[in-house]
Amino acid sequence: MIDSPLLYLLSIAAIAAFFGIAERFERSRFLFDYLPAVVLIYAVSMVCAQTGLWEKSAAISRVYHTAKGNLLPAMLFLMLLSVDLRRFMKLGPKLLAAYASATLSLIVAFVAVFALFGFTKEEAGLFAALAGSWMGGTANMLAVGSAMGVGESAMGYALAVDAVCYTVWVAFLLALVPFAARFSRWSGATHEMQRALEPGCACTIGPRRYWLLLGISFLVAVVSRGVADELPGLGTTTWTVLLATLAGIAGSYTPLGRFGGSRELSGTMLLLLVALIGSRADLGSFGDVPRYIAAGFAILLLHALLLVAAARRFRLDLFSIGVASLANIGGVASAPILASAYHRSLAGVAVLMAVVGYLVGTFGGLLVGFLLQWIAV
Repeated sequence: MIDSPLLYLLSIAAIAAFFGIAERFERSRFLFDYLPAVVLIYAVSMVCAQTGLWEKSAAISRVYHTAKGNLLPAMLFLMLLSVDLRRFMKLGPKLLAAYASATLSLIVAFVAVFALFGFTKEEAGLFAALAGSWMGGTANMLAVGSAMGVGESAMGYALAVDAVCYTVWVAFLLALVPFAARFSRWSGATHEMQRALEPGCACTIGPRRYWLLLGISFLVAVVSRGVADELPGLGTTTWTVLLATLAGIAGSYTPLGRFGGSRELSGTMLLLLVALIGSRADLGSFGDVPRYIAAGFAILLLHALLLVAAARRFRLDLFSIGVASLANIGGVASAPILASAYHRSLAGVAVLMAVVGYLVGTFGGLLVGFLLQWIAV
């Protein structure tokens, strides 16, 4: 049993590093196509916790809360440095309408399905975290979950629903690609390909940029937490998330926004956060997963119906609504794959949509959370 806080952190980092590196290898891609690294990291950390690998001491609890409390705002700041709202607005009215329709339909679907299934106020945070993921990414899920006070085990529910529903949704959207022309005739959309935009700087991070970004991100984390302690109303964690988000958006308009590698660095922090949360989860509380997965599929079904209605109303093609949907639900990892299935030059459009989701996911997830708490039984 590990009782040293330092060894606890080192073992957490080792779990995150193992699966983070394994995901990069071509031979293991078949596994990670169905089970993302974040899910495997959470599962292994949770199993290690249940087997008693880490002692449940006050010292380890303190280091857990300190690490999580600082990694989260630092990750949010770095993640949002790559958001370029000016480039996003150049996508054109059709693609912007598709993206807005995808996001709004998800909000409506979450509220409607939550009410239909009769979930309680205690479960509102879980679905808010899932909404953050499906409008942004796993980082947004953790941000919204922390702001809404979602427990470590409930975050496991959200990760499980995300993994299962996301896998099916990606396969479904890819299977629809051959029907693009027929769908356009039905919706009245033109067959002209939307212009492709380059996703921006993809340069490799160097040691100077690495340490500069790392130092600034943790400075933002410390300042955000300090200021949040003095602000009333929303709670310290919620204010910390919002302040780090605003700092990231402000930073995207500075030379920091043109630094390569901020996304990779924030991705490393994300894996560490997932491992930390998994180390505090309870394996015995996962009996309700099928019910939540059923609700997840119901959300996707209603989302699809609303998107098809929007396509008919605004004369959108299948590419626009499909990529907009996957940019929300799948993010940067999968939206370009779907876009490339239509035409290789369109991957940049998908990347821009998905990156903007890093901003929309946090605010959208919090909005869903407040709405669900309001209507909860």
